[in-house]
Amino acid sequence: MNAEGENRVLDAEQWRLEAQAVIDDVKNHVRSFTVSEKLQSTNRCVYLNLTTLEDLKFCIELSGNGFSILGKQHDDTSDKGDEYFETPYSLLNFLSPQYRDSFANCLLDKLNQLNGTQDQEL
Repeated sequence: MNAEGENRVLDAEQWRLEAQAVIDDVKNHVRSFTVSEKLQSTNRCVYLNLTTLEDLKFCIELSGNGFSILGKQHDDTSDKGDEYFETPYSLLNFLSPQYRDSFANCLLDKLNQLNGTQDQEL
């Protein structure tokens, strides 16, 4: 994210709302994605538990810097790196080959539906 995003301060509830919007957007392409009930949101970030379609588990931090992998288990912050992903899509693309397949298939289905609608109109 840009320098402006790095300074973004939201209250804990706003971070939870931001996280829920992200979760809702990608939920069909992951096994599970939830706000951590164990790790408390702050005015700087919210913690998320992700299980990929491959059944790999991660703890993710969502902050003004973007998405960062904190650990390889839910609620695990022991492996924080310095890499940030600007979007949930780039994060999932990095973590989950099956996410890429699922997302691509969803797009293909939508394009086929549009094509079918256009064929009916002709």
